[in-house]
Amino acid sequence: MSSVLEAKKRDGFQRSSKTQLRAQGNFPAVVYGKGVEAESVFVNEGDFYKVIKEVGRNGVISLNMDGKKHNVVLHDYQQDPIKNYIVHADFFAVDLSSEITSAVRVDLEGEAPGSKEGGVVQQPLFEVSVTAKVSEFPENITIDISNLNIGDSLSVGDVRGNYSFTINHEDDEMIVSVLTPRVEEAAEEESNAEAPVAEDDKKSEAE
Repeated sequence: MSSVLEAKKRDGFQRSSKTQLRAQGNFPAVVYGKGVEAESVFVNEGDFYKVIKEVGRNGVISLNMDGKKHNVVLHDYQQDPIKNYIVHADFFAVDLSSEITSAVRVDLEGEAPGSKEGGVVQQPLFEVSVTAKVSEFPENITIDISNLNIGDSLSVGDVRGNYSFTINHEDDEMIVSVLTPRVEEAAEEESNAEAPVAEDDKKSEAE
């Protein structure tokens, strides 16, 4: 079930009114997409954060726009780089049975046995592009690394079959691996490196 977020049309609001909206705890936004003509609105920032916490970054929101509800997803938003308040947001109206494509976070779960033996867990892929039905879109994907020993790895092809949605990456693209420790090797190489010859020694050799 989607959470409801109230939105009010910004009819008559000028660019200079953003300060007024901010003072009232609101921020400007735009709604567009399936069955909706582009509409400028404003929403309450506190309510926005509450709804996003409930449904997740990619979840479906029931946007109540002057009494008419639209199923939307948060397409994009901008935050003030200093004070972190929401400057503007884009809501995209969707059909729950249709598919959308977006990036989702990749989380690692468990502790790799290889890391207990000194191996280094490396994660080259922190997010993946996913295509799924709006009503089934994941907030993130979780990769279990509890069976990875030193030298083991997991690629997209290794985990693709665990999910009902489409991961838009090549099978050989690496997600996570446990690398062989190089600390001792690096220390040995450093100790074997030739020490620089002092200037006085060079003169003695020349004589």
